[in-house]
Amino acid sequence: MSTFEGFLFILNGSLVFMIPLLIVALGAMFAEKSGVINIAMEGTMVFGAFCGVVFLRAMQENGVATASNSTWFYLISGIIAMVSGAAFSLLLGFSAINMKSDQTIAGTALNMFGPALTIFIAMQSRSVRNVQFSSANLFFSTIVDGVRVNKVPFLGDIPVLGPLLFQNISIMTIVGFIVWGFAYFIIKKTRFGLRLSACGENPQAADSVGINVYKYRYLGTMISGALGGLGGLIFIAESSVSWQGDVYGYGFLAIAVLIFGQWKPAKILWASLFFGIAKSLSARYSVFPIFEGVQIKWFFDMLPYLATMVVLVFTSKKSRAPKAEGIPYDKGAR
Repeated sequence: MSTFEGFLFILNGSLVFMIPLLIVALGAMFAEKSGVINIAMEGTMVFGAFCGVVFLRAMQENGVATASNSTWFYLISGIIAMVSGAAFSLLLGFSAINMKSDQTIAGTALNMFGPALTIFIAMQSRSVRNVQFSSANLFFSTIVDGVRVNKVPFLGDIPVLGPLLFQNISIMTIVGFIVWGFAYFIIKKTRFGLRLSACGENPQAADSVGINVYKYRYLGTMISGALGGLGGLIFIAESSVSWQGDVYGYGFLAIAVLIFGQWKPAKILWASLFFGIAKSLSARYSVFPIFEGVQIKWFFDMLPYLATMVVLVFTSKKSRAPKAEGIPYDKGAR
């Protein structure tokens, strides 16, 4: 493989890691724009992934999901993951908005509760702590000379862009970019986005002009949970063949992407790509001839997390979170 082909291979692989990070970071953005710190993205990802994977496994076990319709069932499992994540986030919403508890502590508790709850359910229903499923038919594919090839028909044959954007991708890659487009439009161009941001910047001023701060904080938290659940399902479904009650720190990495992206959708997109490339490089570095036979996998496994720490050291001082983030709002207090 030439160096150029190696770079294309790395960039294409980065989409598998980038899309879950992008979606989950956007979810955390909605919560924090409303004034609620959602540290619970890790637990939300686990819970959403579990519910989505259980549905997908059930459809595959009963022969309902086949090679010809698996994309549709993958989309349905994504909707189930979103609903599950939104429901799970209500625990944080009730704790942070109604009970006015410390949001960081509440989120940390949910990060422990989510995996424990799902493993308990798995053990009670199947006597195992993991859920197996098939990811073989979740990617776009076409038949070339009698052989199934993972690429979008026609688009995957475009020079350079085809291998980069339309090979070895799933429908959720396209969904991820659509989610980003909607998030950008909502935050930047709509009344809802403006009011949501007002609740995170100055809830007292927002309340004084008739905005229901509690409602918008609940909506921001639920959108956060829905996107967290979807991101969890995509990460598990496209990088594994079983759910094991863990997303390997991706929820926290998504929060780092949010901070690196300055709570802005456009910058979050590029931050997600940066970390996606770092993660792809850690998995595929051996395609470059210069690393052939070199035993430094341990370094590339650490690379995404080292990059996270270095980037945060240089950007955290310039980061400006919403002013009222993490501060409980009491309508009666003046």
